[in-house]
Amino acid sequence: MIDIRSLTKSYGFVDVVKDLCFTAPAGAVTGFLGPNGAGKTTTLRCLLGLASPSGGRALIDGRAYRDLDSPRRVVGAMLESTGFHPARTGRDHLRVVARAARLDVSRIDLMLDVAGLTGAMHRPVGRYSLGMRQRLGLATALLGDPAVVVLDEPANGLDPAGVTWVRRLLRVCADEGRTVLVSSHVLAEVAQVVDRVVIIRDGALVTETNVGDLSAARVMVRVDRLAVFVEALRARCVEFELLDGDVISVSIADPAEVGRLAAEAGVVVIELGRRNAGASLEAMFLAATGGAR
Repeated sequence: MIDIRSLTKSYGFVDVVKDLCFTAPAGAVTGFLGPNGAGKTTTLRCLLGLASPSGGRALIDGRAYRDLDSPRRVVGAMLESTGFHPARTGRDHLRVVARAARLDVSRIDLMLDVAGLTGAMHRPVGRYSLGMRQRLGLATALLGDPAVVVLDEPANGLDPAGVTWVRRLLRVCADEGRTVLVSSHVLAEVAQVVDRVVIIRDGALVTETNVGDLSAARVMVRVDRLAVFVEALRARCVEFELLDGDVISVSIADPAEVGRLAAEAGVVVIELGRRNAGASLEAMFLAATGGAR
């Protein structure tokens, strides 16, 4: 489990992270979201011992990263797909990392296969595309069979097939009981894989919730006479939210109940259905960050 406790990080007189608290439990994919400059990368750097907190703590299974006996066996991390020696082959890169961290070298070929790089393992990394380097970075992160996985924008540079692969990989890691923390700004992709979301803005926590809760009790409806239906909802004290395209998000879990309300109000239902997690997450993100992207 990852436990961020009152984490603060300042550079000079600027507080980049401000008294931040959240958890990422084992067996779940936690999405770490926020607009550019929100403090996501700084938080991850503090978690991975690349920056020293000005206050608070960032713990992995109750211990700071620097106190872990064999960090690469506990934490697999990828903050950016750089740092590869351009003349070194993909397989040699993993071999060097394995030897330096005293990891099981028998996993090298396995991780190359998992990352879809078997056919390119003898090619110099300098000739890899951005997507291939991203895959190699993910293979490196998982080389030590870690219980905790921390990834910053893992789908960056990947084609649609690669994005689907990352999504499945994250799901498998969580289903195996690992702690997965993934930072991303691609909300649609995050919504399809994460179990929980943590949203920050200006270095401070805005929201921490389970994705399933976002859409569990909301129904989306569009009718022919918006004003009439809105008045009917108000008269019945039903909570609702007006969205783009004259769509109404109603705080009722059963679409049939919303249909009955529309019939009683004498309006024609054009669209009706439960709110999907992606739309809910995007709406919450924009509301939480004041529309920042």
